[in-house]
Amino acid sequence: MTSEGVTDLTGEDLAAGAAARSGVAIRELHAMAEFRQALRLFDDIWHPDPGNVPVPLELMIAFAHAGGYVAGAYEDDVLVGASVGFLAAGRALHSHVTGALVGRGVGYALKLHQRAWCLRRGLDRITWTFDPLVRRNARFNLAKLGARPEAYLESFYGAMADAINEGDDSDRLLAVWHLTGPPGGGRAAPGAARLLDAVGERPVVTDADGPVVLVATPDDVETLRRADPGAAREWRLATRRVLGGLLAGGARVTGFTDDGDYVVERG
Repeated sequence: MTSEGVTDLTGEDLAAGAAARSGVAIRELHAMAEFRQALRLFDDIWHPDPGNVPVPLELMIAFAHAGGYVAGAYEDDVLVGASVGFLAAGRALHSHVTGALVGRGVGYALKLHQRAWCLRRGLDRITWTFDPLVRRNARFNLAKLGARPEAYLESFYGAMADAINEGDDSDRLLAVWHLTGPPGGGRAAPGAARLLDAVGERPVVTDADGPVVLVATPDDVETLRRADPGAAREWRLATRRVLGGLLAGGARVTGFTDDGDYVVERG
């Protein structure tokens, strides 16, 4: 059974249902005007320096031409979400960038469209990276989709010049979404203690022990970066040390709680 309570092994029905609920039509992009719309949408979301755009126009064109995934979600004639990915080793698609209007379900519809696209082509995994400090993205990726982080990547993109990431290290988690099962799911963690906790706006490393531990995230790191860069920096370094150290030591992230904690099973 899927998270929607409907049996669906191909993903086509799930993708169509999610698009209908969010009020969009999703299709692959092929025309120059469509690629330019996607570029403008990404600019509106990230406000990047011209030399640090999420994906250049030329690469979108090349990826689409070479059989990669370049798709957009349209509300009537207005592009409200887009996603760009390229084929990767081991029957996988690497989803490089996905951006959508917040709070509409468009991002979820795009990911299910991407999942169905991969299944039609015999691919069994989608990978992407995300900032481990951004709670809403972690919840979406782990609890909503069912992806799992498999590596902590320190300063993965180097210095980034955009309105969201500027001034912080670009540490990322590598998310891997295995497509053989339905989307969604995550394990609860009864009785687990926080190895990384929060006191006010700042992180605190504890001496929590046990086979399962929790790693907290800040409420809103993007706001915190502007209001208290020092506290945001402390979260970056503490998360790198704790979550990065756990993953490097063979631990597995198995879920994400409603309170904003990574659930980590020690190896």
